[in-house]
Amino acid sequence: MCGITGIFNISGAQPVQPETLKSMADAINHRGPDDSSYIVHGDLGLGFKRLSIIDLAHGQQPFYSEDQSVVMICNGEIYNYKELRKELVAKGYTFKTNCDVEVIVHLYADQGIRFIDKLNGQFAFCLYDSKARALFLARDHFGICPLFYTVVNNSVVFASEIKAILKHPAVRREVNLTALDQIFSFPGIVSPTTFFKGVENLKAGHFLKVQDGVISKHEYWDLDYPQEANHAEVKNDEYYIEQLEELLLQSVKYRLNADVPVGFYLSGGLDSSLVGALMKKVNPDFQYKSFSIGYPSREDADLDERKYQRMMATHLNSLHTEIEFDWANVADRLKDAIYYSEGALKESYNTCSLALSETVRKHDVKVILSGEGSDEFFGGYVGYRFDAQGRIKPDEKSIDDMLEDELREKLWGDPNFFYESNYHEFRNTTQALYSQGVNKAFPSFGCLDRLEINRERLNGRHSFHKRSYLDLKLRLSDHLISDHADRVNYANSVEGRYPFLDIAVIDFVRTIPPQVKIKGLVEKYILKQLAKKFLPLEISNRQKFAWVAPGSNQLLKNKTEWVHDMLSPERIKRQGYFNSETIERLKQKYQKDNFKLNLPYDSDILMVVLTFNIFLEVFDMPDYNG
Repeated sequence: MCGITGIFNISGAQPVQPETLKSMADAINHRGPDDSSYIVHGDLGLGFKRLSIIDLAHGQQPFYSEDQSVVMICNGEIYNYKELRKELVAKGYTFKTNCDVEVIVHLYADQGIRFIDKLNGQFAFCLYDSKARALFLARDHFGICPLFYTVVNNSVVFASEIKAILKHPAVRREVNLTALDQIFSFPGIVSPTTFFKGVENLKAGHFLKVQDGVISKHEYWDLDYPQEANHAEVKNDEYYIEQLEELLLQSVKYRLNADVPVGFYLSGGLDSSLVGALMKKVNPDFQYKSFSIGYPSREDADLDERKYQRMMATHLNSLHTEIEFDWANVADRLKDAIYYSEGALKESYNTCSLALSETVRKHDVKVILSGEGSDEFFGGYVGYRFDAQGRIKPDEKSIDDMLEDELREKLWGDPNFFYESNYHEFRNTTQALYSQGVNKAFPSFGCLDRLEINRERLNGRHSFHKRSYLDLKLRLSDHLISDHADRVNYANSVEGRYPFLDIAVIDFVRTIPPQVKIKGLVEKYILKQLAKKFLPLEISNRQKFAWVAPGSNQLLKNKTEWVHDMLSPERIKRQGYFNSETIERLKQKYQKDNFKLNLPYDSDILMVVLTFNIFLEVFDMPDYNG
């Protein structure tokens, strides 16, 4: 619902400069163009940009406790606020507005920071207790709402987006090479890492506390699957279908609560179609607006899902809008995509999402529902099926096989668990891409040696649950719903909501046995059984179709001038991050007539190089001189 930013001097000796605070907030005006506010109380400054969603007339922040000792700003939504508000009113607390996030200050006054365990929502908030002189920053369970911070000149500087932090005069711009290594190696970068050295992304399910000169981080929630030996007895399908239907319907009801128009994205796949169908179930007489994207070009025909999108729009009787996209549209929007994502990308579909959110806002819709989160918890990716089939093990292991096993043991605690890539082999690829200077520094930044994953959440778990946990940490939280969904929606002042990412839904889903989620090698089996109650069989029985967009090879083959300039040997050498000869060989390979990337299974290496170079330019980052 907004963008937040702030400055807190840890020692109390340095007052906040109002002009700095305003400059920071103005940098994220796109997150909240409806209203703004700023407060400065000596060593604390808070800036707020509002996107009005609930209680349009009275929901301005910050909110204060009744004795004015606690102040709070929040980006996001608290979906169970009506239930929480009822409990607080019964205890004697009074409310000044009908805004959902006002419950936070009263919950804190009533219960202290552990109140966060009671929240069902998507949120990133800052709360300051003047009596205890304690500052709290918190991020929701799944990391839907991003929250970045750094410490400079004995001050904590934080914001919903890094571009606001960069407005602080003491913040230096320096590339974090660990982030670059992560984007090559994993689906996305992983909290607390960002592309800016010294700026951290608060981890999902965590809060940060600043008190008495000490900064401490605390985990309040993590996905905790049962030990494989403790799996519950498998119940019949109807039990899981009924429970899922009830919980997902409640989740959708929560996310339809708004005082502005609500719509939904429609990809033509199972997840977004089911979300649309549940919206229709909740409000059968209302005609929602739906939005989709298609690829009309012959060379992109295998990416096009408009047949299924139109089928679902008709089935749901939605007011449907579709936009068309091709490589030229990718080229036109790629720099904007990097500006909003604040780092390099592995693929170009953020450009499509920017076009979608722009279209949504043009149709006067402020809130959009979509299907993110289903694949990671119900087994929607091909890796889950491969795990269920059982992977073929070599009769005799080579030295490389043994080194790979050793690395998997280090990363996942299991030498036999394959996730995404053979990392020992791929590390050789990435180091071939880096310049000589960067490779000299590799031991200090290589991401495989400093990955912050709690292996205790993997030990003793079924392979399905290991993969699901890693997908949440390495794919979903900081990439698909934060850098991708949050950032590209808010770029056009649209709030995204995700019914599958409801804490009550996930608390139940974590108890569903793996053999119910994948049965007979059918991905998302139990979700598909539920979907058959709401969707045409052509949709509910569809195999997973990954959403991708035209890649770097098409930009190169179509002679996009600025792309060739970004990847020119002269620029590569000057910037100093990559080996210009390696990049040139890749360019020649990508431009061959018979070359085609099998997205998303192939890594579009040049897309990472290209978008990283765009990142350097857009954010005026320094060349590498190490």
